[in-house]
Amino acid sequence: MSNENHHHIENELNFKNLRVNKGVANTQTVNQAAAERFLNKNRKMPSVDAFFEGIRRGDVTLLSQAVTLVESSLPEHKLIAQQIIERCLPFTGKSIRLGITGVPGAGKSTAIETLGMHVIRRGGKLAVLAIDPSSERSKGSILGDKTRMEELSGQKNAYIRPSPSAGSLGGVARKTRETIILCEAAGFDTIFIETVGVGQSETAVKSMVDFFLLIMLSGAGDELQGIKRGIMEMADAIAINKADGDNVRRAELAKREYANALHLFPPTQSGWIPKVLTCSAIEKTGIPEIWDMVNEYVDKTETSGYFGYRRNEQSQYWMFETINESLKSNFYNNPELADLTQIFKEKVLNEEVSSFTAAQELLNKYFKTIK
Repeated sequence: MSNENHHHIENELNFKNLRVNKGVANTQTVNQAAAERFLNKNRKMPSVDAFFEGIRRGDVTLLSQAVTLVESSLPEHKLIAQQIIERCLPFTGKSIRLGITGVPGAGKSTAIETLGMHVIRRGGKLAVLAIDPSSERSKGSILGDKTRMEELSGQKNAYIRPSPSAGSLGGVARKTRETIILCEAAGFDTIFIETVGVGQSETAVKSMVDFFLLIMLSGAGDELQGIKRGIMEMADAIAINKADGDNVRRAELAKREYANALHLFPPTQSGWIPKVLTCSAIEKTGIPEIWDMVNEYVDKTETSGYFGYRRNEQSQYWMFETINESLKSNFYNNPELADLTQIFKEKVLNEEVSSFTAAQELLNKYFKTIK
């Protein structure tokens, strides 16, 4: 019936107010995009050598695939990812790693994009990685970094990668740390680590970056009340964003108040005195000064030897963090403990046994299972 040459008698003139349209040509019954995704999924995975060579020549597709392996929870993927990381390690460590966080509404994404474009215009290669463990609660998707940073994401020398869509803070942070290694091996000389909001993830970011930038707004009195002292202490610099239009005077006032607050903290181990600058990500003012300050910090700490000392300290920290995470994972995924864990949970809820006794009993059972 789909043959367009087929004659329909109903279309003759003596059949008024009746018309039969031509049939349509045969159509594909398989969704081509879905078929391609299926084929790609089942296509042979590149070898470790192919991944390594692709990453070293800056192949973003292979880099992304390698990052996906790092983020995977499948044991076979983890094994391949570790082999790729081991191959890449000798070619890492030459980037500037900048941690960036900020209060909600501070214009963090715009500031990151503007600062990132400044880095690229100066000939740099930039990777922006996000840490967002918050989605574990809702199992929702990560904030759309690529849609929020349209100009930056379109740059040949920029790579934007959101964090995994779910996972514990430690797990997400470890995967971000390993992604840094892959990005550095791919030739990215600047790495931005972005955290979502102001919270616990800042501590994890501080443990993997060279410089920690806190983006704030004017109206310092309110923000100083709402921000944790610990985050202020971690900051190597504070940038007061949206210092434009009628807000310039308020931004300068905030700058003075934050500078006074930073002076109350004990001296930093690096010898660096944290600075407060104002900027406008929209008008692109104050952005070059922020980047010059980061480079000043790097030069100062490299000269003093603190830069290398801090990097070594971070490597040791992540060794122990990985051990802790692996032990926890092994404990909670031990099939022999599943029923016993449930029994002790009930006993604790019914106050038949203390939390500490229950934990010790479970650990005793765990150590027996791994002997």
